[in-house]
Amino acid sequence: MQPGVERELIQKCRNGDARFYEPIVRAYEPQGYRMALGMTGNPDDARDALQEAFVKAYQALSRFDTRRSFGPWFFQILRNQCRDLLRSRTSRFRVEVVDDDLLDLQADTGPGSSRRDRERAEARRLLWAALERVPDEQREILVLKELEGFRYQEIASILEIPEGTVASRLYHARRALQDALADMGAEYP
Repeated sequence: MQPGVERELIQKCRNGDARFYEPIVRAYEPQGYRMALGMTGNPDDARDALQEAFVKAYQALSRFDTRRSFGPWFFQILRNQCRDLLRSRTSRFRVEVVDDDLLDLQADTGPGSSRRDRERAEARRLLWAALERVPDEQREILVLKELEGFRYQEIASILEIPEGTVASRLYHARRALQDALADMGAEYP
């Protein structure tokens, strides 16, 4: 979404017209869902966290600095919501049902599928299983960078840490993922 359009929509919401929040939700919903799914490992928890994060962001729009981009601010709220949800349910990340098409990673793995498609599907299953073994803080930075493709500056803004810390955490997170994959008998590129 273009920054000028985003600011205008936010201003209309601040003026009491909530219907202008829907385009903002639609713009950030797909990426927000994937991020929440990556952090929680559960589609239902991801949808709950995403919905609650949108509600909290709407309620806090009066405090939002419109000179900033909405995305990093919203993803910070979503990150905190995912963490709160996991703590409140006294659970930890666990992949329960991750449907490939929910992640836009669907591959045909049926009888007529190619060997490459089956290998890619198996690699995704291994990745999710390995992510289950990585500590929360490391998993969240892997999700933000490797699955969602955020730049270091955006990750720094979402996590409220310096860019240098992003690089350091990402290095250690990649090592932890590599170790988890090795423990499972898989290789990390």
